[in-house]
Amino acid sequence: MTGQEFVGVLRHFGITHVIYLPDSETGQWDADLASAGSPMLIRPTREGEGIGIAAGLMLGGAKPLVVMQCTGLFEAGDALRNVVHDLRLPLILVVGVRSYLAHQQGQSKDTCPVFTEPILQAWRLPYHLLGPRSTCEEWQRALGAMISSGGAGVILLPE
Repeated sequence: MTGQEFVGVLRHFGITHVIYLPDSETGQWDADLASAGSPMLIRPTREGEGIGIAAGLMLGGAKPLVVMQCTGLFEAGDALRNVVHDLRLPLILVVGVRSYLAHQQGQSKDTCPVFTEPILQAWRLPYHLLGPRSTCEEWQRALGAMISSGGAGVILLPE
């Protein structure tokens, strides 16, 4: 999906802010997110900080989405636990799973794909794994399901 298409999907669902820590896959959306104006792009320094920013925005009535890589998800665990389980905020994340496709083919020893889904299961976070060439319609279904659930959730993007 192109950056313009991603911005269009976010606008469709009324996402007000994108807290964005790009990786190799989601980095392709950078220019389009930066020039979109809406949703507003926020670039935190760390993933845990990004989750805290999203929580503050939600408490203020905004509808943010956080984009990060799986390694950042691991780093942000305590912030994620607090926001989702203690504050019960409907945080939505898009998480790039580094080396997922190569790992599925036995061509990578990267442990990110090994731990991402079990960690989400341990944190009791529902997630949806998109395909490597997902269409706008697939993104809309996945994001729409997360938002309509009224709770937190994660869209996993295989890299």
